[in-house]
Order: sequence, then C-alpha cells, then structure tokens
Amino acid sequence: MKTIKQVLIVLGLMTGAIALLSFVPTASAALITSGDLPPEIAGATGGEGSIRALILKIVNYALSFLGIVAVMMIIFGGVTYVTAAGKQESIDNAKKIILYSLVGIIIILLSFAIVNTVLQVATNGGGAMPQ
Repeated sequence: MKTIKQVLIVLGLMTGAIALLSFVPTASAALITSGDLPPEIAGATGGEGSIRALILKIVNYALSFLGIVAVMMIIFGGVTYVTAAGKQESIDNAKKIILYSLVGIIIILLSFAIVNTVLQVATNGGGAMPQ
C-alpha cells in the first residue's frame, strides 16, 4: 500500500510539472531566443518546433518504454510461476511480480491519458477539444 501511495505521489508531481510548463507561456518562450533559427530548432528536435509538442513526444517515448518493461515483467512473472515447481515461496513471488506489473501498466496508461489531455487542452488554449 505504501508503494502505491509513493507511485501516485510521483505521478501527481510529474503531471503537475508538465502542466506548469504547459500553462505558463513565458516558460516555453524563454527557451527560444530571438537569435535562434526555428528551422534549426525543428531539425535538432526531430521536426518539432513547439516546446509542448517536444515534451509530449519525450513523455510518450518514456511511457512507451515503461510499458514495454512492464510487459516484459509480466512475461518474467509468468515464467517464474510456471517454473516454480510447487514451491509456495516462488509462486507467491511470481504472483506479486504479475500483480505489480499490471498495476504499473494501469498507472502508465492513466499517466499517458492525463499528459496527452493536459497538453492537448493547453495547446488549444483551454477551449473545447477539436472533433
């Protein structure tokens, strides 16, 4: 229970930090000075000229990586469960690995939805979502 609370606190802090960067236009404007050339910035960042789009791309890549790690942990837990050979300690350990991996996937999906929603609303100026 303590671990879940810690994960939720970290998730909330990450979401708050991203929301702060998204809603404060001067924070993103200060990163690009008048001497910078937008085509060079877009070329260096993979075609992204907006700080919000760049943050969104980085967060989505990180969450994708974490999703892959969580799926690999589920596979590892399944292999551990199958090869436990009736040892209750190994079975319990495998069940914990699978359970925590599933909780991790749920947290990853929720954070993906929250980050994409926050940045989409910030990009559209807080108005209605486009259809």
